[in-house]
Amino acid sequence: MTNVLSVASECVPLVKTGGLADVAGALPGAMAGLGHDMRTLLPGYPAVRAAVDRDAAVLDLGQVFGGPARVLRGALGKQVLYVLDAPHLFDRPGSIYLGPDGTDWPDNPERFAALSDTAARIGAEGIEGWQPEILHLHDWQAGLAPVYLQQRGAAGRVATLLTIHNIAFQGLAPATRLDRLGLPEDGFTPSGFEYYGRISALKAGLVYADGLSTVSSTYADELTTQEFGMGLDGVLRDRQAALTGILNGIDLGVWTPPYRAPRGKAKHTRALRAEIGLPDSDGPLFVVISRLTEQKGLDLLIDALPDLVSAGGQLALLGSGDAAMEKAFRDAATRHAGVAVRIGYDEDLARKLIAGGDVILVPSRFEPCGLTQLYGLRFGTLPLVSLTGGLADTVIPASPAGLAAGVATGFQFHPVTAQALRRALQSVFALWPERKIWEGMMRNAMAHPVGWDQSARDYAALYESLKKTP
Repeated sequence: MTNVLSVASECVPLVKTGGLADVAGALPGAMAGLGHDMRTLLPGYPAVRAAVDRDAAVLDLGQVFGGPARVLRGALGKQVLYVLDAPHLFDRPGSIYLGPDGTDWPDNPERFAALSDTAARIGAEGIEGWQPEILHLHDWQAGLAPVYLQQRGAAGRVATLLTIHNIAFQGLAPATRLDRLGLPEDGFTPSGFEYYGRISALKAGLVYADGLSTVSSTYADELTTQEFGMGLDGVLRDRQAALTGILNGIDLGVWTPPYRAPRGKAKHTRALRAEIGLPDSDGPLFVVISRLTEQKGLDLLIDALPDLVSAGGQLALLGSGDAAMEKAFRDAATRHAGVAVRIGYDEDLARKLIAGGDVILVPSRFEPCGLTQLYGLRFGTLPLVSLTGGLADTVIPASPAGLAAGVATGFQFHPVTAQALRRALQSVFALWPERKIWEGMMRNAMAHPVGWDQSARDYAALYESLKKTP
């Protein structure tokens, strides 16, 4: 058994902005199933503090970046949750990362340095008589923990693993914050955590953590290239021997389709069309649940949308993001009776889209792992994805070989262009009338392993390889 402290900035069901929260919420239970004790450390945002008894303090941290702080104990399902209760840093309304003006909170460097240092203190001293052997750190918000652990003299006995969920976010701070963050001056070099004259919390983790992981094998390879490495590809090439890719999973208990066989989907498709105002149709219903950004490739869909509609398809989209992209999809819905658009996010509608859709579109330019296509597989909603990151690793394309072998679970396209997306749409429409083949692909998709079993075993093996002899 391994004792692991998972350190994250968000976690379902308490607080979520992206896929990191799903991973942080599901992994402790999956590891417990293998006999490991994974506990979670989260910042004390209002939603998190509301789920924890405020009298359940287990560690007094004293003054932390201008205010009192302590660690509270709660529960994350059946596992232990620790909450960094520092109201001056985390008790704020709205987004956990952004202020009312839509930009980063100006003290984000201090907020997440506090999270990292608290993790390092627990690693060095233990908590409630429990001693973590591994600090599993998620993204830049926990990236400074290996540096602080080293400063506390515990790096020789407590191992650190940094998981990169999205390298595009790096936790940058001006060099003038060096003293305030309590970081060593000798680490502010190109071989340390200096990044073009600034402090990079993510780079600190990449350089100082014992092990590195990311959320798919393909993304692990992509990160070492200039195209995908976001300026950190050199660091990752230097540390490639320490970098591994482990796919995310989804909680199968939470994501269970309301039908057992492909033909059970039809009534949910009819209900979805009725709810979102689409007319009845014999063509495929494509669905999108996404942030509307260029990273997600939704501009390509705007270009290809006339082809989708003219071929007899329909589109139901749920998402928000770039204002121009929101307007473009709204305009498309006005022009085409077969397009329905909801701007925003609605968890109940998202589930109905996945249950009722025939094809789920994920045309991302880069995608570390992706969860949407996993939900699609689970529900027999065939993914149409770009050939990148975790999308490449989880979808078996309906190529001649895949169809001949009877293993295809969806559609892929490459390069990531509107023209290639149009060709993939043509493949969808060519197969749609072949009901026996289509339903066979749905059965393949629904049987594809998308849970945490294998990934949890992979993490357990990685933890074992990183553990240090006392």
